[in-house]
Formats: sequence, structure tokens, C-alpha cells
Amino acid sequence: MLTDDITLTDHHCHGVTAADLDRPGFEALLGEGPRGSFDSALGLAVRRWCAPVLDLPPHTGADAYLARRADLGWREVAARLLGAAGTARWLVDTGLPDGLTDLSEFGALAGGEVGEIVRLEQVAEQVIAEVGGTAKVFDRIEAAVRERAEGAVGLKTVVAYRVGLDFPLTSTPPPTLAPEHRLTDPATLGWLVGLGARLGAELGLPLQIHTGFGDPDLRLHRADPLLLTDFLRAHPGLTVVLLHCWPFHRNAAYLSHVFEHVHMDLGLAIPHVGRGARAVLGEALELAPFRSLLYSSDGYGLPELHYLGAVLWRAALGKLVDEWLGDDVITVADAEALVSGLAHGNAERIYPSSDTSRKPKPR
Repeated sequence: MLTDDITLTDHHCHGVTAADLDRPGFEALLGEGPRGSFDSALGLAVRRWCAPVLDLPPHTGADAYLARRADLGWREVAARLLGAAGTARWLVDTGLPDGLTDLSEFGALAGGEVGEIVRLEQVAEQVIAEVGGTAKVFDRIEAAVRERAEGAVGLKTVVAYRVGLDFPLTSTPPPTLAPEHRLTDPATLGWLVGLGARLGAELGLPLQIHTGFGDPDLRLHRADPLLLTDFLRAHPGLTVVLLHCWPFHRNAAYLSHVFEHVHMDLGLAIPHVGRGARAVLGEALELAPFRSLLYSSDGYGLPELHYLGAVLWRAALGKLVDEWLGDDVITVADAEALVSGLAHGNAERIYPSSDTSRKPKPR
């Protein structure tokens, strides 16, 4: 397959859990909700593909897998799995709670180049916690986002989790701000996403937007990327990347088809859908221009997810390209260009280079 040895740019992922895990702790991270389990397509994939990286036979049992994982320790497991992913560049969302590796530790374990994606809500909530809902809090938030953007390669919003993607479009902050540990006010979030769009366009940083499936606090029907249509029309100078997208990946593909500044990925949907990954990729490529689709693992907590994202994406794309070659709908040269673009070329075109000598701003 043309995909076997292709290096990847993982344009959206997270750190790994910096601790050894028992079975409940491991399975809690083996899914988007609290009911993750080995009894799933993702659990089967761990036993099939991750086990050999830990010197176990394919399809080894869950208990034996976890026992071997405990013997090796989380650092060795992470170094093996991340190192085996064949990823040359990792763009890491650093806006999640403590307990995960930071950028420098992740880079030491994973190898390759590491860049930071700044989460808007995390920055805003930190500022609000420090200064409260004062009259100048919005100026402070903008200053903090600007500061964090120095040395970062992109911005991200999780507004889909907070109010949905039909947030108000506004460039004016609300007159008052209620003290919240977790931002849920639609007017404030609409202003914050607008701020991210303005700064992203000004600084040449893509804005990543979570769409599609996620944790249980998400209302899935409000995470349909089609709800962003007016926002996308309003910001033609901003590079937008729609994350994850499933089950709305065809809707996202349509948006990337009609808006030149819109890109998309499939993220963690690839290992979650198991053998359906080839079909999901094919459906995304029905309308999405080849230059618009990016690779990401969306790996979080478990290095198994970073590794499986890479392994199963390569396998799914390889099967799809082999099918196209067999049906004579694509030449070998065009197939090689397609694979290279999806694997790393498209991401390298839209994200600035990482300056690994600069450290992220303290949070």
C-alpha cells in the first residue's frame, strides 16, 4: 500500500495520562463517555494492534494486556506506542485539566516536532478566575489570548460543548459577565469565538472547531458543522479546521467544498468505527477537495489512541486508494499525491512551523 511508510502530521491531539492505570481507569479513557470498555471495536483494536508493540501476541486478552502495561510502566508504554505511530509532527491541544503530560514531556516521549494549540475557553476561564467579572475582563482576555498565541501554531474552541454551534455572531462583548468557573453564557462565548477568529486571521493561525461526537455533556444535534455556515461566511480570511465531524462528516465535506478556507479531519472517529473506517474516509472524500482533509488522531490520555489513530488511518486510506487504483479511477502518481497531502502536506500548508525553542506561556 502507498500508505505503509508515509510519515504523518497529527494536527490535533492531546497529552497522555502521566500515571499507571488500573482497568477501570484505562477503560474510562477508552471512549468518549464514562462507559468505555474493551468490549467495543476500539477495545478489539487495542488488543489486535497495540499488543504487539508491548511484546504481546495479537488479540491478547484484556487482563494480560493490562498486566504487561503495568509491568512496563506508563512512560515506557507511551514511548513505545507514540514512537511507533510514525508521526513526525504533533500539534497538541494544551487546554485540558492537569494529569496529562505537558508539551515538553510529551515531546520527549513521542519524538518529532511538537507545537501548541491554544484553547480559547481555557484561557478565558483562567482570566475570569483571576480578575472576576470586572469591566476590563474582556480586554484582559484578549491580551491573554494574544500572549498565549505567541509561539503557538493554532487556536481551538469547544463552543459546541458549551452552547452548540449556533452561537451568536458578535464582535461586542456583553455588558456584564457573571462569574462562572465554566463559561456557558452564549453572548460571551459568541464574542470569544469571534475574538479567536479575528486574532487567527490577523496572526495567520488556524482556528480549530470541535464538531460532531464527543463527551456526554455535548448535545450532538447542536454540534452539526452546518450550523457554522453564517460564521464561515463572515470570516473568509480565517483558516478554519472542523474537527472530528462524525456523524456529520458529509456535512463537513460539503462545507469544505463550498468554502475555500474550510478544512476538516475525522480524528478519533477512525479507531472508533473499526472496520467502517474506509467507508467513512470515502464518504468524506465524496465532496471534500483533497487539499481540505487532514490527519489527526485526537489521541487523549491513552497513547494507544495516538497509535491506533495512525495505524487504522493508514490501513483505511490504503484500502480506499487500492480500490480506486483497481477501478482505474486514479493514477499511481495522483494517488501518491493524495496520500502525501492527507498525511502531512495539507497540515504543513495551513499551520505555521513550530519553534521548539520557545516554550508555551505559563497557564
